[in-house]
Amino acid sequence: DLKLGKKVNEGKTKEVYELPDIPGCVLMQSKDQITAGNAARKDRMEGKAAISNTTTSCVFQLLQEAGIKTAFVRKQSDTAFIAAHCEMIPIEWVCRRIATGSFLKRNPGVKEGYKFYPPKIEMFYKDDANNDPQWSEEQLIEAKFCFAGLSIGRTEVDIMARSTQAIFEILEKSWQPQNCTLVDLKIEFGVNILTKEIVLADVIDNDSWRLWPSGDRSQQKDKQSYRDLKEVTPEALQMVKRNFEWVAERVELLLKTKSQGRVVVLMGSPSDLSHCEKIKKACATFGIPCELRVTSAHKGPDETLRIKAEYEGDGIPTVFVAVAGRSNGLGPVMSGNTAYPVVNCPPLSADWGTQDVWSSLRLPSGLGCPTTLSPEGAAQFAAQIFGLNNHLVWAKLRSNMLNTWISLKQADKKLRECTL
Repeated sequence: DLKLGKKVNEGKTKEVYELPDIPGCVLMQSKDQITAGNAARKDRMEGKAAISNTTTSCVFQLLQEAGIKTAFVRKQSDTAFIAAHCEMIPIEWVCRRIATGSFLKRNPGVKEGYKFYPPKIEMFYKDDANNDPQWSEEQLIEAKFCFAGLSIGRTEVDIMARSTQAIFEILEKSWQPQNCTLVDLKIEFGVNILTKEIVLADVIDNDSWRLWPSGDRSQQKDKQSYRDLKEVTPEALQMVKRNFEWVAERVELLLKTKSQGRVVVLMGSPSDLSHCEKIKKACATFGIPCELRVTSAHKGPDETLRIKAEYEGDGIPTVFVAVAGRSNGLGPVMSGNTAYPVVNCPPLSADWGTQDVWSSLRLPSGLGCPTTLSPEGAAQFAAQIFGLNNHLVWAKLRSNMLNTWISLKQADKKLRECTL
């Protein structure tokens, strides 16, 4: 029941409307239309708008919950979603893991299936009349674009390139539990007219990627199945629609994980509670449950081992964090009596910290018990372990890496501008 304002833009597969009652936002309305070759081929596909909207909404929700900045606000209806109003940067960023499609035509001699490590980043200037020519970073910088008051220079180009790789890797990792290979991905960025920052914008639907179940091109479920049609018949279009529906059904699973995990923080004394609460708070940022327990390996070793057995017996993957000051027997005792990972995170005092830390670092042989002094570092260590089998945790880790890099890049730009 939103009140629509004027039409801001209309593309081949969507329309964009202002929302007078929600300043700074627009409605992205999908169409039941499928195109290929810059609309050289164009057909109506009943139900495509809803399929595309479902796919985009799930993908953007996944990325947003991971920590990627996007224009997505919320899904509004079966065929539309609300997004932040952005001035779009006219570049299609493409990230490739496997060489196929147009890359092979532009790079004769490269065989289909060649894998890029790291993923290969390319960009194309949006110009239908010239078939979206490939651009270099230098061309983009020299174009001296300015959108919503933000000049697009070296810093902004680097941020978009880094973000493209991170976004691809998060989606690639998210499809792996379903035994689907994300071959490549096409995305666009815009400048939020209110915040003046670059965000992932437009849509990411089944037109935006190549997706091969079991890594087998013959099973492709993306728009390439439409591009490859020699003749568009009603039967052929139904086959394409079934592929799109297949993706829309499974894309919702990207928001879930079958892998469980928890962190159990063992503190040697209630006086360490504030230190332990920092660990629990950091675990929450990765979506990892965390429990706090009090036990002393020196004063009650039998109780320490009983607590350990309690968490070993229910089958939930667990990382133990030992928080013990002075002489740390807690971490080594736990490490010597469990096959689960144990990490020391001692709370060091100003007077004896230098001496106390050696009880965590200098361990008997046969123990694998690393030490980190930062509560946030202990939570990240646990997240990296769980991220091996949990794509949602891994996505948050990957996004954190990106956002840290972006903040440093922007700080450097600001410092240089102040100096100049």
